[in-house]
Formats: sequence, structure tokens, C-alpha cells
Amino acid sequence: MTPEQYVQNKAAASGSSFYYAFLFLPRARRAAITAFYAFCREVDDVVDEVSDPGVAASTLAWWHGEVAKSYSGQPTHPVMKALMPCVESFGIEQRHLQAVIQGCEMDLSQTRYLDYPGLQGYCHLVAGVVGEVSALIFGQTQAATTAYAHKLGQAFQLTNIIRDVGEDAMRGRIYLPMSELQQFDVKAHEILKRTYSDRFTALMKFQADRAHALYDEALALLPAVDRRPQKPGLMMASIYRTLLREIEISHFQVLHQRISLTPLRKLWLAWKVQALGRM
Repeated sequence: MTPEQYVQNKAAASGSSFYYAFLFLPRARRAAITAFYAFCREVDDVVDEVSDPGVAASTLAWWHGEVAKSYSGQPTHPVMKALMPCVESFGIEQRHLQAVIQGCEMDLSQTRYLDYPGLQGYCHLVAGVVGEVSALIFGQTQAATTAYAHKLGQAFQLTNIIRDVGEDAMRGRIYLPMSELQQFDVKAHEILKRTYSDRFTALMKFQADRAHALYDEALALLPAVDRRPQKPGLMMASIYRTLLREIEISHFQVLHQRISLTPLRKLWLAWKVQALGRM
């Protein structure tokens, strides 16, 4: 299997909303974003799939070294072999990849966040930086587009957090800020035991409103001249925001199930942005 086939399989197998936006890109950009997304999946899977925290920490330390070696011209992993030919053309720097790994390392040592500013620091590493790199690959021409991409990445991450409350609870993790649990009188043990209440629904509505505000703020920051090249990001925004609305329609029944959109619906939402320019 070639490195290009490896990253293609990795991206397609994830079933992520991101994959549907990649389909409409020119070949070189599609190759770059697919390799970058596969890298993100590789390091994120270390946290989710390796049960021994010590082994996971060692694996992420290996990835730090692999990234450094790759930028010195010695990639060994198929993901890095696929990604390295793209980094110069699209401005992907070593610090970007190291930041993503650093964010994943936080999941090994931190299962709670005291307040929203603390959660924002985590979202910056695992989502904001990813948004910035994606914007570069898509064809960013304006410096202001970086702020749009970073904020949009954070909106995606908050949507993920809302969707995955139940799954994260099964792993002993609560990403919802503790100060906000206190604000709505929701106990951590209620989430860990996946117990619904009106208080939980109110807490989740608060989270969803914040995510919607981030989507609005991000879209307002996108320079008009970059709207066309950033269509893949807008496709993802359409898919993720539609998912968020589906979660709202369900009254935040996310503790016992993972709410998702069908592949066909994701493809339709992506095509609508591509063909009609509408979200």
C-alpha cells in the first residue's frame, strides 16, 4: 500500500464530515488535506484506542519525534510520507503538527476543565490550529482568513463536544466546563451515569447557543475575496451546524446515543454549498 492509499483509506474510514468537503477539491489540495486529516486521525486515535495511558503517552512522544524527523527529511510513517511533499506548497509548519499532538496529550492528563477559558486552550490546539492549516490548504489569500478559520475550528470542536457527551462520559471525560455545570446545578456524576434532567437540557442549550455564536462570528470574519477558495470549510460548517440543529431538535438526547447525519445528507449539504453557494 502506498502512503497516498494509506491516508485515503484512513480519511474515508473515519466517516467524518470533513471527508465530504475534500471531494470537491482539486487533486493537489485534496491530497494535502487528506494527508493532514489522516495525521490528525492517527494522533487522536492514540488517545481513544490505546487503553494504557503510559503506552499512549509513549506513542504520542514517538509522534513528536516522527514529525521532527520528517521536517528534517526522514519521514518513516506512511502519513508523514504522504504529507511531507505538501508542506512547503501549502505553508504547513512543524509547529502546527506539534500543536495537534500537544492537544491530544492533554486528553491523557486532563479529564475536566474548570471554566470555558481553560476549554478554549484545549480547543485551540485540537481544532483552532487544524482550522488554520485547513484554510491554508484550501487556498487562503488574506491574513484575516486565519481568524475565521481558527474560530470555525473551535465551533466544530464545541459541536463535537456536545454530540459526544455520552461517549466521553463512558471514558470518564467531561469537557463541559465545571463552572457551567455548577451554574446549571448539574452534577458530574449525573453525566457520568448518563442521567437526563431539565437542568442538563438547559446546560446543553447554553453550550449550543455558544457554538451557534461562534459559527456566526467565524462567518462574519471571512473576507469576501476568500469565500470561494474556502468553500470546503463552508461545506463543513453547513454539515456541522445542521448536526447541531439535529441535536437541538432531539432535546439533547446525547447521553445514550451518538446523533449523526447520513452520508447522503452530508453529501447533499456539501454539494449545495459547492454548486449554489448556500449553507
